[in-house]
Amino acid sequence: MSGETARNQGESRSAAGTHNPWLIAVVVSIATFMLVLDTSIANVALRNIAGSLAAGMDESTWVITTYLVANSVIIPVSGWLASVIGRKRYYMLCVATFTVASLLCGLAPNLELLILFRVLQGLGGGGMAPSEQSILADTFPPEKRSQAFALYGIAVIVAPTVGPTIGGWLTDHFSWHW
Repeated sequence: MSGETARNQGESRSAAGTHNPWLIAVVVSIATFMLVLDTSIANVALRNIAGSLAAGMDESTWVITTYLVANSVIIPVSGWLASVIGRKRYYMLCVATFTVASLLCGLAPNLELLILFRVLQGLGGGGMAPSEQSILADTFPPEKRSQAFALYGIAVIVAPTVGPTIGGWLTDHFSWHW
């Protein structure tokens, strides 16, 4: 066995290649933060959304329900979709879908379109979580994974904590469209 081969077998391999794995962890954590933040912000703005779109509170709760259902439906098939089109491509598609749908939600002129865009947003967001965890597991060697997942966990915990405050402030000072 050559010295090169022995050295390569002893090293932990990373999917990050020449990229800094912590940059990947930060990008994944920011995307997660936005995903989780979105749910808590929408909860706070429901009353304003209902009033702005001339809908009742019962009708406006579909804004949350459809998002969560779409989010839940896509999670079980995310692994298969990622293996078919590639994990990185699938993740980027999910981030793009979530981002574009977020913009469309802010531009929605009526409740029906808002609900449709929330479904798209939920589909994009739901595919992100399993992909992100796989990306982190592949990017970091076993001895560093706990630190990477801790950073990811901070985003998951902090977002719903600050979401209601940010959502309330944006709704009070601007509008729910933000």
